[in-house]
Amino acid sequence: MLVVSEVLVFFVVSLLLIQFLKFQWMRRQFPPGPTPYPFFGNLLQMNFKIHHEHLKKMAKIHGNIFTLWLSNTPAVVLQGFQAVKEGLTAHAEDVAGRPESRIFHILTRGNGKPLDPTMPIVHTVSNVICSIIFGHRFSRDDENFHRLIESFDTLAAFLNSISFFIYELSPWLAGHFLPSVKKIKSCVDFMNGLLAKELESHKVKRKRDENRHYIDYYLDEIDKTKGDADATYDEGNLIQTVADLFIAGTETTATTLLWALLYMVIYPDIQEKVQKELDAVVGCSHVFCYEDRKRLPYTNAVIHEIQRYSNILLIALPRLSVKDTELLGYHIPKNTVVLANIDSVLADPGKWETPDQFNPGHFLDKDGNFVNREAFLPFAIGHRVCMGELLARTELFIVFCTLLQAFTFTLPEGVKEVNTKFVFGSTMKPPPYQLCAIPR
Repeated sequence: MLVVSEVLVFFVVSLLLIQFLKFQWMRRQFPPGPTPYPFFGNLLQMNFKIHHEHLKKMAKIHGNIFTLWLSNTPAVVLQGFQAVKEGLTAHAEDVAGRPESRIFHILTRGNGKPLDPTMPIVHTVSNVICSIIFGHRFSRDDENFHRLIESFDTLAAFLNSISFFIYELSPWLAGHFLPSVKKIKSCVDFMNGLLAKELESHKVKRKRDENRHYIDYYLDEIDKTKGDADATYDEGNLIQTVADLFIAGTETTATTLLWALLYMVIYPDIQEKVQKELDAVVGCSHVFCYEDRKRLPYTNAVIHEIQRYSNILLIALPRLSVKDTELLGYHIPKNTVVLANIDSVLADPGKWETPDQFNPGHFLDKDGNFVNREAFLPFAIGHRVCMGELLARTELFIVFCTLLQAFTFTLPEGVKEVNTKFVFGSTMKPPPYQLCAIPR
């Protein structure tokens, strides 16, 4: 029995040693970084989360470009404006890929009373993307719509969680023993089923000479490319792109608007200045369009500062080097994950006068005119910049202005302090809160 245990210990130690030596050999190809542990890489040091504060500390030690090991997968991190800008634009085509994780294969299959603004905001924003994709809006009372929103929310929360990284380490163990993974699969099945029903409904009602929305145009492309062996247009990809558009078109914009209302109750003087500008320039009954931003410099500056200060995507979506390339003087092998720390750009003390304060003046000149800032990169930069940037900017502007034109937002009676510490996930949401919407 003793001999068996000794052999087992020897085997485990040897395996760990081999893995450690393998890491040391592979590290020579990449920028410097913290020492990875066998099997886990740097996940243990990061508490199984890619957190901006961890990255900030590592950058102080290893520089503005360094390597993290996510289990056995190297990820090159870009920290600060100059590193992110040069890293994603100097050889933009070389880092225009997207990495595939193991979880990817699952995913691709107003009366003045206190209220929680989450559902009204999410409902408003998601119905914009519904109109574009489906050609119709969902009722606020539709149970399937509520469950769809909850499913997308569950998926978004999962993608930067401990469970996500455990799944990447061992899909079998996570799939059998983690309730969160089983819940994700259930959400994906529900989403795909609902979207498939929506697709079938549109196929029946569709008139080929009347293209009304995204699904119609995609179905046209499927018809045009029938028989083409190289075509990628099919109903499976249609359902997947609809899910992608729905998540991307709802989660980030709704989260930013929730931060916007929270900041307005925290900074009532700023809210008042926005309302005074709206009243003076467009009046109380104006229907807003995106072009109005040019006449509303202070309001435009406030919206930009909300995006900068809330910084809901601390880390940009991962890129992948599609060939051997060079970033900031370091050789980067093909198929290397590249992570841009957007937080380090939007709070770069070399680019912002008061990076740790909510200050709309960051986007105003001395005469009160709106100015763009080169370090304002909430939608990232380079070949993989957010394709929904214009839609998001338009929604943020119109919804924010419409709400502040109609209501004054305050804290509920008796509430003196508000928690502004974000809820960590794939997007950084504000903690649940209530406010009062008082008609103006």
